[in-house]
Amino acid sequence: MKIAVLPGDGIGPEIVAQAVKVLDVLRGDGLKIELEYAHIGGAGYDAAGDPFPAATEKLALASDAVLLGAVGGYQYDTLPRPMRPEQGLLRIRKGLGLFANLRPAMVYPELVNASTLRSDIVSGLDIMILRELTGDIYFGQPRGVRVLDDGERQGFDTMHYNESEVRRVAHVGFQIAMKRNKKMCSVDKANVLDTSMFWREIVTDVAQAYPEVALSHMYVDNAAMQLVRAPKQFDVILTGNIFGDILSDEASMLTGSIGMLPSASLDSNNKGLYEPCHGSAPDIAGKDIANPLATILSVAMMMQYTFERADVAQRIEAAVRKVLQQGLRTGDIYEDGKQKIGCAAMGDAVVAAL
Repeated sequence: MKIAVLPGDGIGPEIVAQAVKVLDVLRGDGLKIELEYAHIGGAGYDAAGDPFPAATEKLALASDAVLLGAVGGYQYDTLPRPMRPEQGLLRIRKGLGLFANLRPAMVYPELVNASTLRSDIVSGLDIMILRELTGDIYFGQPRGVRVLDDGERQGFDTMHYNESEVRRVAHVGFQIAMKRNKKMCSVDKANVLDTSMFWREIVTDVAQAYPEVALSHMYVDNAAMQLVRAPKQFDVILTGNIFGDILSDEASMLTGSIGMLPSASLDSNNKGLYEPCHGSAPDIAGKDIANPLATILSVAMMMQYTFERADVAQRIEAAVRKVLQQGLRTGDIYEDGKQKIGCAAMGDAVVAAL
């Protein structure tokens, strides 16, 4: 298992270090795991003047999977757009063809009181959000800032999807639904956007190949409302890049903390990039208070989807559950009566549970 490790910026190096502890345990147990490190984001810019250096791209292409921390920092906010840390993320996703972004939102029984919603609303929640990752307005051309005929400046971006892009991610969604509760909701804005009307048409057509899956459609504004009103109505949510970006972060807070949510970004062969859903949190970087569990759970997803070792994935997930059952909490999920610990201590606790 050749894994490219890209710690990135902010809390990235801290949380990735805890996930690597888990990989080291697995390696000690006999898994043939090879790790190689490289820079991305602001760290890439600092090291090579590029948020996605050529050496990082070469390593990522040569690896079976990529483990990534987070990118971004206040010190990079004034850089030209092509040099911003976030461009490193967009470029590695595009360069590796990682079109299917899996973002599970699950409420652990031990954390049901960590959510800002009532426990009866979120207890038992288990949603899989599938976000298309390499198309939509984030990648559409033309884009930029221009001066109109009357001299006024205008910013513009272009939203579009090719039919093949929608079909391939729709197939992934239906295949996931077949392994869960055979229910999928496709989220769009087909009442306003031509792109969404097109999306809905293609998803409906693909559905014919999966007659066992109950397909529904929902406008994104309603979906945002329903996620906080009655989130357990959803099983698999399929949506485009920009809508998925927003809805998955909203869903993360149903669980109590975005620090608990892993993600997988897969290509057509299940090669994947695995990262926590949260950002680089530069305000707490270096303070040993970040929650590493989302990154550790991302390793579990890596074992399940890329390396097809569901047994190893379940072992990691069980270790995380055991730590939570022991009452150990980082600050973001802390509640009275539990034991607050730091990032490194949480990593050590998971290793002990393993």
